[in-house]
Amino acid sequence: MLASPVPMHIPDGFLTALVALAFWAATAVVVTYALKRVNADLGERQVPLMGVLAACIFAGQMLNFNVAAGTSGHLVGAALATIMLGPWASILIMTCVIAVQGLIFQDGGLLAMGANIFNMGIVATAVAYAVFRFVMRLAGGRAAGQSVGAFIAAWASIVVTALAVGLQLAISGTSPANLAIPTMASVHMLIGVGEGLITVGALSFLRATRRDLLEQSAAPVKGGRGILAAGLLVALLLAVVSPLASADPDGLEWFAQQQRFTGLEAKSPIHIIPDYKLPGIGNEAAATIVSGIVGAVIVFGVAGVTAYTRRSRKKAPVH
Repeated sequence: MLASPVPMHIPDGFLTALVALAFWAATAVVVTYALKRVNADLGERQVPLMGVLAACIFAGQMLNFNVAAGTSGHLVGAALATIMLGPWASILIMTCVIAVQGLIFQDGGLLAMGANIFNMGIVATAVAYAVFRFVMRLAGGRAAGQSVGAFIAAWASIVVTALAVGLQLAISGTSPANLAIPTMASVHMLIGVGEGLITVGALSFLRATRRDLLEQSAAPVKGGRGILAAGLLVALLLAVVSPLASADPDGLEWFAQQQRFTGLEAKSPIHIIPDYKLPGIGNEAAATIVSGIVGAVIVFGVAGVTAYTRRSRKKAPVH
């Protein structure tokens, strides 16, 4: 059945203003530090990859997949970005994706955007990085260990992110902690399996076709233009199939429906491309496809410009 993507992030109204502002402040500090670290650490290979990976993650997040009990999940992508480009670049990629989703597509609240970036960008990245490094040490760097580590890191990033969301809901008084935290975690344990499989599949494909992209090196990537073209093509293909996404609510929306606090959601004051349906296109599937393509291009541009700007600053001579 054709369906547009369902809401994926915390909307305004689920968190109190004080909690939302506190996470905005924490997020601003971490993202600012990430910009400084990327400015110092960014190699030539990261410049073309940041935009491509951001576009693919944006398009991949539009594809909700079914899990048990009429619930759906979707790719977050922080683990994939962390394994490919490192934690600081991952935080910036996820920030670009989530910011575009909130500002252009009204997916997630503006006041709650700090919490959404904190959860899916910072927490998910930190957990994925720590778990992947730990497993790789145990595996001695073997390829099988990379696949196992990627799966566990992706799964753990989803579960811990869900715990963070549950805690935020509890602090805000939206749902009791003894209900919000375990329920969010249990639902996302299933969703995390999908995240793990997608992450391992993507890394396995790259290992078989472009192993050099998985190497943490400052050397320029060979065939950079080809990578840009191929990556954008993948993102656009994901956008084209986005109307086939599951119509079931995602983990957070399902929990909100079960606990009957969906009425707390505050509508966004801006309406650019709400609900991933470009205004003026009568066919719902076509409107979703075009919206996905537009979003992927915007995210690619924002993340690419961010990477290029940071790299240019690094290369600029000091007088």
